[in-house]
Amino acid sequence: MPHAEIVRQLVAELERVGVDPDHMVAGLTSRAEDALRALRELPDGAGPAAFLAALRNHSSPIGSSASATPLGPSRNGHPPGT
Repeated sequence: MPHAEIVRQLVAELERVGVDPDHMVAGLTSRAEDALRALRELPDGAGPAAFLAALRNHSSPIGSSASATPLGPSRNGHPPGT
């Protein structure tokens, strides 16, 4: 499927479930196919939290969890590495 068609489908599905495509994080490490599959299972107006939860369930792992850096605060309440 051409790239423009995939983008059009993603935008249409994001809008249908209530996610503003202009404010969606472009850096989601997910394949377009995973995002479309997650979006298509959601009801109209499901919202961003439902989309992100469904995306986590449908996304293929990108790398090993051992090499992943946590994004949230560490146990001491500071960002990782501080």
